Amino acid sequence: MDARNRTAPVVDTSSCLCRVDRSAAAAAARRLPVSKACVQPSLRASIHPLKPKASPRPAADRSSGGQCPLLPGLPDDLAIACLIRVPRADHCKLRLVCRRWRRLLAGNYFYGLRRRLGLAEQWLYAVKRGGKDGRVSWDVLDPSRGAWRALPPVPREYADADGFGCAVLGGCHLYLVGGTDPRGGGAMRRVVFYSARSNRWHRAPDMLRRRQCFGACVMGNRLYVAGGESGGGGGLRSAEVFDPAKNRWSFVAEMAAAMVPFVSAVHGGRWYVKGLGAQQEVVSQAYSPETDSWTVVLDGMVTGWRSPSACLDGRIYAADCKDGCRLRSYDEAADAWTTCADSKQHQGSSQAAEAAAIVALHGRLCVVRNDMSVSAVDVAAGEGSQQSWETLAGKAHAKSFVTGLLSNLAGRGRAKNHILHCQVLEA
Repeated sequence: MDARNRTAPVVDTSSCLCRVDRSAAAAAARRLPVSKACVQPSLRASIHPLKPKASPRPAADRSSGGQCPLLPGLPDDLAIACLIRVPRADHCKLRLVCRRWRRLLAGNYFYGLRRRLGLAEQWLYAVKRGGKDGRVSWDVLDPSRGAWRALPPVPREYADADGFGCAVLGGCHLYLVGGTDPRGGGAMRRVVFYSARSNRWHRAPDMLRRRQCFGACVMGNRLYVAGGESGGGGGLRSAEVFDPAKNRWSFVAEMAAAMVPFVSAVHGGRWYVKGLGAQQEVVSQAYSPETDSWTVVLDGMVTGWRSPSACLDGRIYAADCKDGCRLRSYDEAADAWTTCADSKQHQGSSQAAEAAAIVALHGRLCVVRNDMSVSAVDVAAGEGSQQSWETLAGKAHAKSFVTGLLSNLAGRGRAKNHILHCQVLEA
């Protein structure tokens, strides 16, 4: 067969010998501009061995940013859904499991999610003065367990302080404000707060004026303080407000008259304050944040108003006896106080059985006494037999009849504790 009619051998592209005439290659390049002449690359062996490819991480591990999952075998969102249902009393144990759990419980996301889903628990905190040294300490009550538990010491500047205010912002931050400086004897501007979420104390901006024995309340998640003494003699008319969103204090309108409040409450969008004036007379005033003004109040509410008191569902309640076993509420239509609850189990008139505070807890009113006993009643159930009183915590130190009698004869029957403030924190 003629050599010109022979079929051209197929070029082995893997070997690519490139034995093509240069003129023929140039002509082919002009006809096919997209094609390129096959050039053998210059390969140089690396002196470093190639690293083996890493195996793909599991989906749960990739979702946590390369960290170990919160719960092995579960995505983090399902793990968080399980952890937020753990009782609050066991959260201290959760923080000891690993760093990721500790960081999760230290942030606001975990407790904010519990609050949105209705899983947050309310605990009762009591700031008291007692013991042999008479220093300030505080305890916490878990209503589900019915027992008080001592907490670590309060900040050093408040261990021996007196006349300081106490309030709760955001439902989980307990503020201690002002008071008598134990080092110099004058009033303080200092402000500290405890976070129930992080279980730590923090500093807050100081007040603009030094105050002690003043009134404090919370309206619209803002902390208001008014009146009191500066430590140099005479009462104060000034009032201040702390905005946690701006993290600063600012002055508001001055009171109508200087006074040292001994009872205050928020009712109907106004802050009612009752105390002693410059001439030791009883003075009652009300502050409206909408108009930023103080007015003197002389109605039936302040006339029969006594401490302790609390507001629940738009109504104000106060103790009708010394031990708080009988409560009364203010009727706006009749402009008078009427008895609304009576347990008929009076504890006596001693200082230990005296009602130190009334707080709202889980939709009920709780009466806290100096002996650390707590009684709860559902005032919304009506009057009479429909109301049921429940003892959330008994006396902190129970004594036998003989021991108590001997203590009274020896003059040691006084209360060991004197509760200064009671607040409810949610986490």
